[in-house]
Amino acid sequence: MADVPQFVDHETTLDTPRPVRSTPRATPRVMPVETAEPRRRFLATLDTPVLAVTGLLLAIGLMMVYSTTFDWSYQVYGDPATIFMRHLRNVGVAVVFFVLLALIDYRVWRRVAVLLLLLTIGALVAVLLFGDDTLLDARRALVNGSLQPGELAELTIVIYLAAWLGSRRTQVRSIAYGLIPFAVLVGLLAGLVLLQPDISTAATIVAVAGIMFFLAGGDLAQLGVAAVIVGVVGLLYITQSGPDYAQGRLSSYLSGAADLTQADDHIQQAIKAFSNGGWTGVGLGQGRQKFERLPAPHTDSIFAVIGEELGILGASLVVLLYTVLVVRGLQIARRAPDSFGSLLAAGLTIWIAVKALLNIAVMTAIVPPTGASLPFISFGGSSLVVVMAGVGLMLSVARVRLLQNTPRRPVTERSQTVANSDLGGRHRRPRVSGARRRRSVNPAGSER
Repeated sequence: MADVPQFVDHETTLDTPRPVRSTPRATPRVMPVETAEPRRRFLATLDTPVLAVTGLLLAIGLMMVYSTTFDWSYQVYGDPATIFMRHLRNVGVAVVFFVLLALIDYRVWRRVAVLLLLLTIGALVAVLLFGDDTLLDARRALVNGSLQPGELAELTIVIYLAAWLGSRRTQVRSIAYGLIPFAVLVGLLAGLVLLQPDISTAATIVAVAGIMFFLAGGDLAQLGVAAVIVGVVGLLYITQSGPDYAQGRLSSYLSGAADLTQADDHIQQAIKAFSNGGWTGVGLGQGRQKFERLPAPHTDSIFAVIGEELGILGASLVVLLYTVLVVRGLQIARRAPDSFGSLLAAGLTIWIAVKALLNIAVMTAIVPPTGASLPFISFGGSSLVVVMAGVGLMLSVARVRLLQNTPRRPVTERSQTVANSDLGGRHRRPRVSGARRRRSVNPAGSER
């Protein structure tokens, strides 16, 4: 036996059966819990693919924000890095929220979901009454533009629906207890956002909520009827919005679908940026469209700048990173320990995917311009902080699952003194049951 220590008594012959050593195998040395164990436990429960993709997207965002703002920043502030430093500060704040929400048990948010929803509704009403952002006749921000309740509403609706739908798994298909309350809630939030007006945020809320309702067991026929109603309401809103906003954008989009030269100037400049970049791009910082007629190159149009400076290959890398994040997020949702965690992780993943897809679709002339930002990359404090908070919640679901699934370590003489603070070994990676099972040995040393 290779895994059972044996010894030979020097007073016996080779024909004498060799006794088996009865002392237990030495237990591994237990490191001080106060120093090594908390750090090891934290690092062992972090989801590496999510961390890697998030870090890469943030790094790309830092590069592109500087590339799109250094000239503007120099002209306005006399320093090419002023706007970039603001974005770097926003990244720092976002990382703090990301870490905090990753450390907090995600199940806490199920108990405060109603309070979060009420606070969000209050903020949406407040921005209509006291909003200070009057750009393009829109009121979308509070506190001198530093807080956008619409961005917060996207995260809040995911948390609340995960809690509500998770507790009504048997009533989701009911019209009275499922579809009607769901439609009233989503319609209220989307309607308050449309009053700002903000079409992209309202569309994101409706799309994410509908997919979460379906994942929770909603009936396809009911969802089909709801989709028709949403389409009719959206068409009425567009026709009543006037030629300077949604109606004009839709008309320009339909004209551009038949003839690209008749498309909205925003779309034409974005397509021109991609055309200039080709496969490999003109080089980081060397793009020209951001200096000319491409609107909002550091926010809405930043993906077009990526296409010009990094080329189709660079833009494809960004799309690939989002794809990896979506796949990993859905895996976390599938392995979540409860229905709330599963719906929460799935909703957060879908939310990030919808935001990214909407921005990319606008820049490639697939859908009309909506003003959607690119998650993790575009300049903007509220959007970045809220998205990073969502990824932190996603990681919290993964961490709780790992902590729950790790088996308890058997208490030995050496580990008994730290059993209370060691969490019984739940911080360690789970082991396959029976993989290290000992084989029994008879006194003669042969295996049974």
